[in-house]
Amino acid sequence: MRHEKRISNLSLLAVLAVVGFSTIQVGASNLFYSTAEAANTGAHSTKKQVAATEGNASFYAGEFHGRKTANGETFNANQLTAAHPSLPFGTWVKVTNLSNGKDVVVRINDRGPFIKGRIIDLSGSAAKRIGIMQTGIVQVKLEAIKLLPPAFISG
Repeated sequence: MRHEKRISNLSLLAVLAVVGFSTIQVGASNLFYSTAEAANTGAHSTKKQVAATEGNASFYAGEFHGRKTANGETFNANQLTAAHPSLPFGTWVKVTNLSNGKDVVVRINDRGPFIKGRIIDLSGSAAKRIGIMQTGIVQVKLEAIKLLPPAFISG
């Protein structure tokens, strides 16, 4: 019985190693893919990169801190997260403020925004990093990041 358990554990480790190596082989030459592509295909995509999405970004008000997000996490305004209407939960997105060039990488963990004309709601921490706290709304460019592990994200 103990021998079978070791073989089972080794099999699981082998599968995890194969999955890990396959994600590393994504390569640095094409880390980004369009947000439309991410919404249609999830994290794994072999399609050619198309234009990034541009639109208005806003940020969550403080009253949402501590509430549950759509994926079941507790919202923390101090983390680099965001709400998007259709990207898969867990997608990492580079958000660039088009008025000042500052950018931040956030993880999608909620749905929204629910106001016409807005394409993403940022956490307070993410909004501060790209300088939109004064205006509240700013024109941004979104680029979904392909399979980049959290260890590679600064923040």
